[in-house]
Amino acid sequence: MSKPAWDLILAGGGLANGLIAWRLRMNKPGLRILLLEQGERLGGNHTWSFHDGDLDAGQQAWIAPLVSHRWPRHEVVFPEHARTLDGGYASIASSDFARVIEPALGPALRLRARIAGIAPTRVELADGEVLEARAVIDGRGMRPSGRLALGCQTFLGQEVRLAEAHGLRHPVIMDAGARVDQQGGYRFVYVLPFDTHRLLIEDTHYVDSTAWEPGRLRANIAAYAQARGWRIAEVLREEEGRLPIVLAGDFDAYWNDLAGQPSAGLRAGLFHSTTGYSLPHAVRLGERIAGLRDIDAAGLFAAIRDEAAREWRRQRFFRLLNRMLFLAGSPNQRWRVMQRFYRLPASLITHFYAGRLSLKDKARLLSGKPPAPVGQAIVAACKIHPHQIGTAE
Repeated sequence: MSKPAWDLILAGGGLANGLIAWRLRMNKPGLRILLLEQGERLGGNHTWSFHDGDLDAGQQAWIAPLVSHRWPRHEVVFPEHARTLDGGYASIASSDFARVIEPALGPALRLRARIAGIAPTRVELADGEVLEARAVIDGRGMRPSGRLALGCQTFLGQEVRLAEAHGLRHPVIMDAGARVDQQGGYRFVYVLPFDTHRLLIEDTHYVDSTAWEPGRLRANIAAYAQARGWRIAEVLREEEGRLPIVLAGDFDAYWNDLAGQPSAGLRAGLFHSTTGYSLPHAVRLGERIAGLRDIDAAGLFAAIRDEAAREWRRQRFFRLLNRMLFLAGSPNQRWRVMQRFYRLPASLITHFYAGRLSLKDKARLLSGKPPAPVGQAIVAACKIHPHQIGTAE
């Protein structure tokens, strides 16, 4: 039997596969890898953010060349509470992601490569070419599945240049205050200041369906800027997304459906179940794969499934919180859950974003007066399987 041309093919050039390929280039330069991306560049058109507490010092160090902006603190705003929290916050623009990783991969990257089919050891391209490898990782985004019950985080962001200086010193990662009407779900505006005149303004909604109304979100951004006294001189670019928020699921059935296909990123369920942040998970997966002694399809599938299973267990409590957020009380009152959360100790908030809540943290989150009707909250908390809630769309 002839030796395949590649040790590893990564299908899809998004965040997770890009980091895996880059980490392998650092740690295993002799490994024959190929990263396939259908677009004109790696990473698409996105902004990925993380808190300093999400990563350890070593992880911060190796992704540092990708970081576009850092801030020492951030703000949140609600109708009855506003707060500034210390602690580093950073963002990676997909343009910087591509600028650093594309030349590092060199001939191991193939852009404008449209994929027609994938198996654990082969990829068929749209032009009929078949590529063979010891293993293939599918990183092409979330796979529709009835094994998961999902809410949805939809957002549209505009990077804008203002006519006058905006005056912000650090990000506002949630503004659900008086100038942000809720519109049938938990809505907030996310603002990153890149320089004195340039901002990313993102209109974000936690909603029950994947319905997409970009015109309404653009109008929301314009209205928000006006309410802040900002005059938009130019829209520099626009990004959008729809992220899954996991309410419940059958982990084993989901992975059995993958039929041995190694997967990464959203497709592997490696993201924060409540916030949708995926960069810390992608960093950890990249390190784990780069640390494997041997790479083949079966071993890689087992290693990624083990990583995903560990995260699934860790995030059980987050899925409970999601059910309380989505299934208890009025959609227009969901902001009260987050307002109450941001009154809690800063250390707990750090642990929450890092996905590492202690037993004490969990007890603190559930103590006191609940922000949703008690009966509805209890019913929501008891729903632990997709068929109790409804299947994913």
